[in-house]
Amino acid sequence: MDRAMVDWARRVGEAELATVLPRRWAHSQGVARRTADLARILGESSELLVAAATLHDVGYAPKLAVTGFHPLDGARFLRDEHGADERLVRLVANHSFALLEAEERGLREVLEAEFPLLEDRLLVDALVYCDMTTTPDGERTTAEERVAEIRGRYGDDSVVGRFIRRAAPEIFAAVGRVEEALGAPPMPERAMGEAQSRRG
Repeated sequence: MDRAMVDWARRVGEAELATVLPRRWAHSQGVARRTADLARILGESSELLVAAATLHDVGYAPKLAVTGFHPLDGARFLRDEHGADERLVRLVANHSFALLEAEERGLREVLEAEFPLLEDRLLVDALVYCDMTTTPDGERTTAEERVAEIRGRYGDDSVVGRFIRRAAPEIFAAVGRVEEALGAPPMPERAMGEAQSRRG
């Protein structure tokens, strides 16, 4: 990986999101900024993470929304239109436990077949961490606040609401693993219990 991939990802993300979905682009830029904290634990995969963070929500662009499931639409766009790096495409396709939402949408088998989950757990967790500790406006937040915000925005009975309730324990675990790798104290048990009680 080299800096060229990061620059390319920014150009593609900006072209597809900045004008039509400026808030989504602000979030994507914020997620990319979060990756700076992880460079020391990811080494040579750092730039791959930056590119994936920048492009993880590109599938929300209206002209790319074929299935309406943004991880799949975005990954297909990056693969088919840009011939993007396979690892990058698989990260985008599976970001933040997308497989669980794919299941809610009847697309799990399609997603698994086209874009298998990467075996690099730390890299996969790192993208979850960056996405789930960034607000829709690109600011820092906690995973608990982010999950609560998503539930409030979409409603618990929506497809996204059902998905995020199922994914929340996995999200919190992934964030905890990254924090542990960074040498930060893991999320306190009390906070974990409060988060679980909010999920109901």
